[in-house]
Amino acid sequence: MSEQALQYLDPKVLSHLRGLDLIARLVVEGFMTGLHKSPYHGFSVEFAEHRQYMPGDPFKHVDWKLYGKSDRFYVKIFEEETNLRAHLLLDESASMGYASAGRLSKFQYASFLAAALAYLMLMQQDAVGLLTFRDRIEKVIPPRSARGHLRLLLAELERSEPASTTAMGTALEYLAERVKRRGLVILISDLMDDPARVIRGLKHFRHRQHEVVVFHVLDPYEIEFPFREETGFVDLETGRELMTQPWEIAEEYKRRFAEWSGAYQRACLENQIEYVRLSTDTPYDTALLRYLEKRKRLH
Repeated sequence: MSEQALQYLDPKVLSHLRGLDLIARLVVEGFMTGLHKSPYHGFSVEFAEHRQYMPGDPFKHVDWKLYGKSDRFYVKIFEEETNLRAHLLLDESASMGYASAGRLSKFQYASFLAAALAYLMLMQQDAVGLLTFRDRIEKVIPPRSARGHLRLLLAELERSEPASTTAMGTALEYLAERVKRRGLVILISDLMDDPARVIRGLKHFRHRQHEVVVFHVLDPYEIEFPFREETGFVDLETGRELMTQPWEIAEEYKRRFAEWSGAYQRACLENQIEYVRLSTDTPYDTALLRYLEKRKRLH
């Protein structure tokens, strides 16, 4: 079972499956299996429901059954007292629809990741919400930790599809103004927008003491630019087309790409924002482990 479970961390395997509920469960099961293998030793997914009694705690919250077993006083932990509140921000602009041959599109990869994160968070009794955006806010689902909340999140992810242009700064500013309680903000996007405005939006969260993780999702072809024949390129957001000989622009493309992605990396580092670049063939345990590391630092 364990080796079979691990295969569901591979995006290529998931590309043959249907149904986000199934995909999310299989990804998390594969990830949980991997936690017990090197190099993930030392991490565990905890489902804390109790803490040791402290002077001043109401006796009505003492778990007397647990006292009978352990001869120690423990109190039940309540949602508002302990749970992490997380907000998943998913980019569904048209550029996210790009996919090179035989791979998931960036949006499919991002949706599967969002579904797996939501599943894992709710397993840990954390509260998770979802905000989707294009050139405007598309949908806002506030964080909740109830088991039935997963169905609502997955249904919205199933309905979503990439279209239109991007206005990421608007989405970030909207949410930053409305999220009062400190928590975790996770942006999943190809970041095909003005870096200055995106970083400005992310800094709003940092100023309010939120922890921020950016999962930068790209197709391997966008990173490597492996084109060898005369090729037509289409901007998925504007429809503009360019026919060119790739070998003549490859060096300049790679230079500009490094400059653009490097600007995001540096700005995130300067503002204590976790930046994780993912290609659509990166196994999902890479992202889930980074989330767990961040969660561990929050508690």
